[in-house]
Amino acid sequence: MASLAAPRTAPGPDSRATTPGAHTASPTISPAASPARSVRHLGPNWYASVMGTAIIANAGAALPVDVPGLRTVCAAIWALSLAMLLVLVSARTLHWIHHRDQARAHLMDPAMAPFYGCLSMALLAVGGGAMIVGQDWIGLPAAVALDTVLFTAGTAIGLAAAVAVPYLMVVHHRIESASPVWLLPVVAPMVSAALGPLLVPHLPAGQAQQTLLVACYAMFGLSLLATLVMLPLVFGRLVTGGPLPLALTPTLFLVLGPLGQSTTAASKFADVAPGVLPAPYAHGFAAFAVLYGVPVMGFALLWLALAGAMVLRARRRGMGFAMTFWAFTFPVGTCVTGAEGLAAHTGLAAFRWLAVGLYVFLVAAWLVAGFHTVRGLLSGALLAGPGSAPTTVPAAPRPATARTR
Repeated sequence: MASLAAPRTAPGPDSRATTPGAHTASPTISPAASPARSVRHLGPNWYASVMGTAIIANAGAALPVDVPGLRTVCAAIWALSLAMLLVLVSARTLHWIHHRDQARAHLMDPAMAPFYGCLSMALLAVGGGAMIVGQDWIGLPAAVALDTVLFTAGTAIGLAAAVAVPYLMVVHHRIESASPVWLLPVVAPMVSAALGPLLVPHLPAGQAQQTLLVACYAMFGLSLLATLVMLPLVFGRLVTGGPLPLALTPTLFLVLGPLGQSTTAASKFADVAPGVLPAPYAHGFAAFAVLYGVPVMGFALLWLALAGAMVLRARRRGMGFAMTFWAFTFPVGTCVTGAEGLAAHTGLAAFRWLAVGLYVFLVAAWLVAGFHTVRGLLSGALLAGPGSAPTTVPAAPRPATARTR
């Protein structure tokens, strides 16, 4: 494990990481700049903003409390996430057409390549939101059609990323230390597992429904086992290498993603299994939702406390806004939906209030990340290149480089 850890350093207030958006100052992009030019440095990490917005709607619509007007607000936020997805996919298409060198550089960059899993999760989160709350505005048939397209595309991309990114890590990337972002490509199939059951009732009874449910369970296992392989590396890097650079500290919250999402998936399996699978398996899923979900949620709360303490420490040492702040949104949102599922299957008020408390934190984090992102876009700082920002001290070296063969 020591070979994966970066040397322990004592980060000061000026510590920086080479994460897109983690700049202290950047020149404003000229209004005359072409759209193609302005997206040169638009990386796949931006899909995290779509995920973080969609989960506000998805988690809020299922809260086990009655708040007047909440569902309408959630529907509006889902519509916002859909608009963000369309704009971002268009911008990223321009990026690939006009800046293929930069796109290839992102794939060869071990700090950026894992974020390709975010594309899958953005598609899945918006598609699932169509079924959860979007149908109030667009109707159920349109919601089913939209989710079918986005779920299919998101699942295919997620499975491809779960194979391709680890392949690049082994073959082309030179890894010097483990990072929580390694979890992004392998957690994408877990999002498919959690949201796929929403489509099961809309398939023909029999083989079609059973196949989708079992496929979701298989993706649950794929993602869970891959997470169990990588999580010890991430924790080992913290113990042997010390705290992450300030701008990367929020990525510790990414560990909550597979924990909360797997708890959510287990509850969704239990919800749809009756009438789809034979009775023994349906009953087994109902028991599994609680027997698996409760201890995993307990570990998620432990990690939340640890990651929160590390973030407070980084904040005291001068951590400013970076796009990594979006790590405070979607992973926490999966814990909200996980707690909601446990509340439904156990009937315990403790899980209901846990869901509400985590949702309040989620909304606050979304507002902070969204405000700073909009401000950074208007100023041009977040779309400027990493080398465009003048700094008062030399930037820290990249934690890893890529090798070509």
